[in-house]
Amino acid sequence: MAGLVGLVAGALWAMLPAYVPNNAAVLAGGGAPIDGGRTWGGRRILGDGKTWRGTAAGTLAGVALAVALNAVNALVADTVGLAAGVLPVFPLTAALGLALGAMLGDIGASFLKRRTGRERGASFPGLDQLDFVVGALLLSLVLATDWTLATFTPARLAVVFVATPVLHVVTNVIAYLIGAKNEPW
Repeated sequence: MAGLVGLVAGALWAMLPAYVPNNAAVLAGGGAPIDGGRTWGGRRILGDGKTWRGTAAGTLAGVALAVALNAVNALVADTVGLAAGVLPVFPLTAALGLALGAMLGDIGASFLKRRTGRERGASFPGLDQLDFVVGALLLSLVLATDWTLATFTPARLAVVFVATPVLHVVTNVIAYLIGAKNEPW
């Protein structure tokens, strides 16, 4: 059982810098849209929900979280009884890859949504829950290859790809119920 707890804790800890950016972007967003209002094929390229300020704020929040997690890593592991090394430490390149990659994955999903005729806020099952994960893992792999390969073992990836959609749905429903989101997805 301790092995399973360590596996789940390590996987979720490793993804925290990717889980936070989109939420921070919503809180700090607004301003100029990345696509500048331009259209392609009669549809917005991305839409008003993808802004430069939100992307920058989300990326900074994810990197700042990684730095904070590094500072409390040993204390948290010791407090909850995890062996040293179960909770990964983030090099700056990995932190940037996870945070910016999460934002880019979400931007890519908006592009796909517009191309398929979906409006801002429309549901796209699967893509909505995993776009940022794929973006985060890919950019982390580019910027911090060795760390990413060592950290995201097949078992941790399985946890991430199973747990993330569940966490995504639960947090979005809560945000919707408290009035922080206009739709529950």
